Order: sequence, then C-alpha cells, then structure tokens
Amino acid sequence: MKRDPRASMACAAVLGSYPPLVISALWPRPWLFLAFCTLSYGAEIVARRRARKLIDLLSSVHLGVTLRFMVREMAAVLLVARTAGTDSPWFTALVLGLFTFHGVRALQTGLAIAHTRVLNRIPVLTRNIDGAVEPPAPPPDILVGYGSMRMLYLDMLPVGGATLDALLGTGYQGAAGAVIALGLGTGGVIGMLPHLRRIGPLRNRRVMLKTVGRRLNGYRPEVILYFSGPDDSAYQATMWLRPLERIDRRVVVVLRETSMLRLLGETSLPVVCIPSAADLMSFGALGSARVCLYPSNVGKNIHMLRIRGLRSVFVGHGDSDKEASFNPFTKVYDEVWVAGQAGRDRYLRARVGVRDEDIHEVGRPQLTGVHTTGPGLPYRTVLYAPTWEGWTDDLFHTSIITMGTAIVRTLLARSPALRVIYRPHPLTGYRNPAARDAHREILTMLERAELSRSIARHPAGTAQAEPIRHEAVTGPERSLYDCFNQADLLITDISSLVADFIASGKPYVVTNVAGLPERAFRERYPSAEAGYLLTEDLEELPAVLAALERGGEDPLAAARRKLRTYLLGSDPDAMARLNDAVNGAYERAARGGG
Repeated sequence: MKRDPRASMACAAVLGSYPPLVISALWPRPWLFLAFCTLSYGAEIVARRRARKLIDLLSSVHLGVTLRFMVREMAAVLLVARTAGTDSPWFTALVLGLFTFHGVRALQTGLAIAHTRVLNRIPVLTRNIDGAVEPPAPPPDILVGYGSMRMLYLDMLPVGGATLDALLGTGYQGAAGAVIALGLGTGGVIGMLPHLRRIGPLRNRRVMLKTVGRRLNGYRPEVILYFSGPDDSAYQATMWLRPLERIDRRVVVVLRETSMLRLLGETSLPVVCIPSAADLMSFGALGSARVCLYPSNVGKNIHMLRIRGLRSVFVGHGDSDKEASFNPFTKVYDEVWVAGQAGRDRYLRARVGVRDEDIHEVGRPQLTGVHTTGPGLPYRTVLYAPTWEGWTDDLFHTSIITMGTAIVRTLLARSPALRVIYRPHPLTGYRNPAARDAHREILTMLERAELSRSIARHPAGTAQAEPIRHEAVTGPERSLYDCFNQADLLITDISSLVADFIASGKPYVVTNVAGLPERAFRERYPSAEAGYLLTEDLEELPAVLAALERGGEDPLAAARRKLRTYLLGSDPDAMARLNDAVNGAYERAARGGG
C-alpha cells in the first residue's frame, strides 16, 4: 500500500515539534519558539486530514490532541516565566485565562456531544409527509465538527500573545489573547443553546412515533421499499424510486440509518426512517402494507422480515453473474424478482434453495431512458466502469487493482484520440486499500490529461480540431444511465452493469480478471457472451478500439440483440411488467400467502 509522503511528514512534525518547543521555552529562544509553534499548529491540521489513523493511535496511548495542545500552552507559559518572570499580574492573568478557557471549552464540547446524541437517538424522521419530523438546521460546523476540536485552536490567541510578549518585551498580550479566547469560547457555549432548545421536542419518543404514525395512517401504504446499508450504498435504493412512483399501489420508503434520509435520491414517495428495531416492529402505521421490497441483503432486513402479514420480495439492485446475485440468504424471501430468464437460470444453477416457482421475471424498468446510439460526437467515447472489490476475496471481480491504470493509460494515449469517462463503483476502496490507491491514481491521470484534440470526421471529408474533455464521475452529478448514453463503448467487470448496458445494444468489453480460458469464462459468466474479453495484458484492446473507430455494426451486434432478450426479457415494457408483478404479489399476500 502506498503511503502519502505528506501524511508521513505531518505525523513526524506532530511528534517532533513539541520537544524543541519546550526546550526553546526553558532556554528562551523566542524566534525559535515561534517557528516550532507555527510548525506544530500546521502539522496538527495536516495530520488530522491525512493521517487520521496515527492521530487516533496517539489518543489511544494518552497522547491525544487536548494533551498536546496543553503541552504547547505550558511551553508558552514557561516562555513568559523565563523571559518576563512570574511576578507580573499579566502572567497571573495568562495562567488563569488558559485554565478558565479549557473549562469553557469543555462545557461547549459537552453541549455539542449532547446535541449529537439527541439527533442520533431520534426515533423517527420523515420526508414528504405532512407535518414531517425533520432534524432542525445543524449548528455551525466549528461548534460540532471533529468533536468541537476546532475550538481548541482558539488557544492560538494566548499562545501567540505570549510569544509576542517574549519577543517584544511586553507583558499584556498573552493575557489579552486569553481573554479574547475565553470570550469566543463563551460565545460557542451560547451559540449551542438555541440548537439544544430546538431539538428538545425530539426527545419524546412516544409522541413522535404516534404523530408520524397518525400521518402515515392517512396515506395507508400498500407497498414498502425497505432499505438499510452504509452511506455509499444509497444508490441501491435510489434506483427503485422512480419506477415505484409510477406503479398503481401506494408505496412508502422505510430506512434505518438517519444519514440515508439525506443521501437517498429525490422522490415524491413518503419516506420514514426508524433506526430502532423495536420501534420499527411496533410501528403500527405500516400495518396496511402487504408487500415489502428489499433491494439489498443486509443484517437489518431481519427486523422487517419478522413482521407478519408482509409478503417479502427481493428485488436486488441489478442482475449480474457475480456470486452476490445468487446469495443463499435470498431463500428467506417469499419471492425473488429478476430481470429475465438469465436471472432465473442463475438461481437454478446455483442451487441455493430458491425455488423456481418463487422467481418472477419483471424486467429492468430503470433502463427505459437508455439510448441505443452513442452521443454522436466527432470522436468516440469509452466508459470505464469497474466494479468494487467485494466483501470477500471470493467476490473479487474488480479490474481496478490489476488493470485499471493500464486501461485508462491506454485509452488516453490512443490515436485518434478518445474521450474517457471513468465511473467507479461507489464502494470502490471500501475494503481493499489497493483499490483505493488505484482509484486515486486514475483520478490523477485524468486530472493531468490535457485537453486533447481529435480530427473530427465529417461526411464531406473536412477536418476540424475538436476539444476532448475527459471526465471522472464519482458522485451523483451524473447518473449511471447518463454515462451509458454518453458512451460508444463500455469497459467493465462482471457486474450488473453488463446486463444494464446491453439494453443500449452498444458494444462492451468485459475484463477477465481471473485469467480464465475464454470458453470457461463465457460459460461461467453468460452475460459476457456477447462482449469482447480483455485479459490483463490488454492485447485485445487495440483491435476493439479499431473496430469502434471504423463505425458501423460490429461482429457481435447480433449476439447482443439475442442476449438482451435473455438478460432483460422479451417484453419491452418493463414498467408494465413491474406494475403487474407488484399487483400480483399484493393479491397473493391478500389471499394469505404473505
């Protein structure tokens, strides 16, 4: 794993700046003290951002940030004592001011912690419900960020003043700095009070649950979209919002993490977030629902699965040949919905306990906006969209570690020039630091790539230089399907992107990370049947790019049309199929099959 040299330097500066700081105070060297004081402040800031693990390690051995700041303050007091003596009332004011400042800072930190705890224990939050229970506007980040650690930096005023006292021979500036820091700290305490007052009503668990329950009872939800997961997984639920807005049944979204309420995509559906399992299982307002849809297999699903009368349906967040798409846990659901025949065959081949009669083919309504043509630019656009490293090495399909940088480097160096769109999986680097490092290297490569120019080809044979702007899509600014529409060719790994992209009919390349023989690879991963395979040495890539540049229908176009039906189903109206599937599940639940 590569280490950031700036992080190492910052950590060395944190550990190395304090001893000379104390020495330059005991044997007074004010200018030297000022230099090491400035270094220590800067090192603390940089190390906090770039070397968090080491900073946390120092805290675990009782060398935490508060102690380090107090050592610097002690050094400043020693400097004044050694240069001006201890008889001055200004010296006494400096010492008492620092002592009182830390008392006020501790009080402000306590209020910030209390505020955070109340927010973390709110029993229910909502979106799109009349009389919604939403957290009030948060306090300024300086009051609550980093556990209020930023307030510690107010000690720059007395420490800086004490240094000036030693340099200039004055006696009052350190005391004046302490008074100002004390005043600002008191302002921080006062600033927290209205925020604590506003969240007071949110502490009443019973009243809040009853209020939201009454509002939701008026809506009478029939279908639940249930989701839990880490922040980076919000896309798994978001992809189902638009389709579910268009079905006949009334849908409510149920979340478990308060952060997910903010991260979930835009929707007109009512959203309820209930963190506590006990509150969820006793929340009577969901009693009118008969169907619950699950986009992901996570531990907290068990809390909803225990509620009687709900027909459980696993809808997933994309069909793929990865092992995650035929997880044995899936057999706990009453029904499993897949896009097409490929999904059904996948479960039957895996023999994980999912019965054929419980599998329903519903298409992929999310793909209705995917275009069957490229962006129509005078140059070709290649989308590189690797998957992530998976929860275990058994699920390791990502190319980003072993092939990613080479793929992007080859695309950037291609002549005639190509446009590159890099769209990594949101969980890239979540488990494996090597994936995170490769991701950062690719971002750096794209940032450094200058605007290249390609010769635009026109029917009349004229030539014109066109600017090409490469793009890294790492957030919600552009959806996956927007990236599909901007691409002439996809390079990806074994993942649900293959099945989704085939809706476009455009060519795609699948990386053979494991190095399997071609026949064995295609038999194991049927979604790769109509794609070009790419091995680790990338020797197949020039031929694929050359065919792309020539234009027209490539040799695998007919195979993609055939595979599209197998992966996504023969009915082009996936939205109607989803609506029928929801109605069918609801009717089965109403007959007592839930």
